[in-house]
Amino acid sequence: MADTLEVRFPKVAKLLLDAEDEVLAYMVFPARHSRQIQSTNPLERLHKELKRRAHVVGIFPNRASVLRLMGAVLMEQNDEWATGRRHFSAESMAEIGRREVNASIATAAN
Repeated sequence: MADTLEVRFPKVAKLLLDAEDEVLAYMVFPARHSRQIQSTNPLERLHKELKRRAHVVGIFPNRASVLRLMGAVLMEQNDEWATGRRHFSAESMAEIGRREVNASIATAAN
């Protein structure tokens, strides 16, 4: 894809090539995770909650108050995600860890 963009958009092509590992990071996950990885529903729900909370306040007196409220909402959501229902089981996440270790060993051996 970067080759296709190189002619018209060289900066974009370079950006894609530089970020290749990050762009393809999803491929490390097992196939059974693909549905959760492709879905943006949790992120959309989070944005909707942030918007709802900001709308309740209306006008914020300063930047610090916005950061305080949004930070509190994000911390609350982080706690919920950490202790609540998990999208990925511990076993499937351990499988990813094993793959990464095996890849590191193979790279070091070469």
